[in-house]
Amino acid sequence: MKTSKGSAKFLIGDRIYLRPIEPEDLPLIQRWINDPEIRILEGEVLPTSISDEKEWLENLYKDKSKVWFVVALKDNDKMIGTGGFLRIYYIWRNADLSIMIGEKEEWGKGYGTEAIRLLLSYGFEALNFHRISLGVFDFNKRAIRAYKKAGFKKEGVLRDGYYCNSKYHDVIMMSILEGEF
Repeated sequence: MKTSKGSAKFLIGDRIYLRPIEPEDLPLIQRWINDPEIRILEGEVLPTSISDEKEWLENLYKDKSKVWFVVALKDNDKMIGTGGFLRIYYIWRNADLSIMIGEKEEWGKGYGTEAIRLLLSYGFEALNFHRISLGVFDFNKRAIRAYKKAGFKKEGVLRDGYYCNSKYHDVIMMSILEGEF
């Protein structure tokens, strides 16, 4: 899927850029979220419809505790994922980061790490965060590597914090402080 004509590149990296999510992006996002392999990595358990996605997008831009973007390739404007901040506490100067590279053929190419670094730069420099945290499932080794490459440090473990496919998994809690970026 190509970038819509009215959608501005907001955060620009070496190989990717982040831009606001537009309504025409929703069918692809819905496809990713309903994909069984991605759904497990994201902790999603319920199916999502286009009307669910439209409602989510309408609420997203009203909710000041979230900032969300499309991740797209610079060379061809191909949309490959989404990412952003949720649970933003401006007074505490912290937020949680989330990212999803939905296009599986783009996995393992470093786009996730680049998107994480763009988000961290935006979070620390523009939004004035002091701390950015996340939780990642213990079996998601690719994501754990990307977070460590970007500078996240392990803080702790939520033992058996995620139940999936009749099995419990640990959730690894990670964070990065502004001085570590």
